[in-house]
Amino acid sequence: MKYLLLKHYRGGPEPVVDYETIDHWSPDEVDAHMRYMSDFASKLEATGEFVDAQALAPEGTFVRYDGEGRPPVTDGPFAETKDLVAGWMVIDVESHERALELAGELSAAPGPGGEPIHEWLELRPFMSNKAETAE
Repeated sequence: MKYLLLKHYRGGPEPVVDYETIDHWSPDEVDAHMRYMSDFASKLEATGEFVDAQALAPEGTFVRYDGEGRPPVTDGPFAETKDLVAGWMVIDVESHERALELAGELSAAPGPGGEPIHEWLELRPFMSNKAETAE
């Protein structure tokens, strides 16, 4: 079953550890965090549970269709008002329990001072999981 693990710049439940967002960390702290993420992905590659992962820039724009022949509508340059996705990882695991276990481990990535940030991760199953379990 495939799951999406979403990391957010902001949004979600109240943080367990109050920390600055990654754009305020020292270069060494960012490197340690990214190394943890890379090592985690490598471990999952070895077990066959890794599908893909990407870190995302904080800039983004919501866009929607506004009718035939009209330009798309955007929400403007107001990133500070959005819940922003920082990155994602797709995993392919045997059970929901395993997905929860991996999400909990990934939540321990280091932040400022090298301490685990205990960040909230959003765990979302792929809709195709329902079709797989129904067969």
